[in-house]
Amino acid sequence: MTNAQHFEFESPSLSYKNAKVTVDVLERDPTHKPRVVWSVDGREVYRTDLCKIFSDLKFGAARTAIYSYDDESRAHAVGLNAGSIASPEHLAPVFLMWPHRRFNVNVVCGEGAKSAAGEKIVAEVPLMDGSAAPFFYGLRRAAGEPEELVFYDAPVKAEWDLTTKAADGTERAFGHVRITPAETFEVEYVVDRSKARGDSCDLQSAASVSIYSPENLFQIFMARTFISAEEFEQAKAAGLLGGVDESCGMLLNSLDGAATSKDFRVANEPAMHKILDLIGDITFICPALPRVRIEITNGGHVSHRQIMERLIPYVSAGLFEKI
Repeated sequence: MTNAQHFEFESPSLSYKNAKVTVDVLERDPTHKPRVVWSVDGREVYRTDLCKIFSDLKFGAARTAIYSYDDESRAHAVGLNAGSIASPEHLAPVFLMWPHRRFNVNVVCGEGAKSAAGEKIVAEVPLMDGSAAPFFYGLRRAAGEPEELVFYDAPVKAEWDLTTKAADGTERAFGHVRITPAETFEVEYVVDRSKARGDSCDLQSAASVSIYSPENLFQIFMARTFISAEEFEQAKAAGLLGGVDESCGMLLNSLDGAATSKDFRVANEPAMHKILDLIGDITFICPALPRVRIEITNGGHVSHRQIMERLIPYVSAGLFEKI
């Protein structure tokens, strides 16, 4: 592509091997608004300078976030195309580092990819090592030094339990979310899982961050996705995680944080990775962070989406006009 630096990232993904995404870092042009264009096989599906259409994207979640624009006529009305993108939550946060720049992201179709529900996934971002670090260091070579982060006000006050239905039909609370306004983006994330409470494994991990500058994101980018050996074997037996191998994250033989902490890249790496997932789910809409404090226990992509739904009214399509 003319006036662009081209990067290609390839590795197994959650569903299949040889997942590939390319990113073109375009030259600076003050006559164009910053934006990230997400395409599937070269056909635009979503772009952050049209973030007003974000709420039109269909959302689904298995072990990853899945976004699709499957209404062909509606998509064409805004100049886009029908298509689906899975697993953008490790790549999307990297664009926070260069909110003044323009990027073209192209996710390539994977042959035979299936979601947990058995539906074909059109395109899935590769896992790499299960963190955002490979994407960041690859793009930094072209985009240069990280820039000042962009924030937006989001005076949200909300609190709710995360629940699931037991076999007898009763609801059981397994987590909690609380959102309050703050001077910057703050997260306190707790992962508290126990076989004694009916979870598939034991894990206790907690981390908190306050994001003011790009430096605050470096350790979060390093945190890898994780799964216990028991969960991994169960998923494989169920026909899931078809492309995953030991290079795609942390395979924990024991989910006792004290027993595995010596292998962590960063302190409390499981909870830090959940913060990365949260940031990725929030910033897929556009590379900016809300000024809120989020306290979340045992969250996941569905609860992250619930948070995003409360933030959407404060994300303006003109957010970057002042840049």
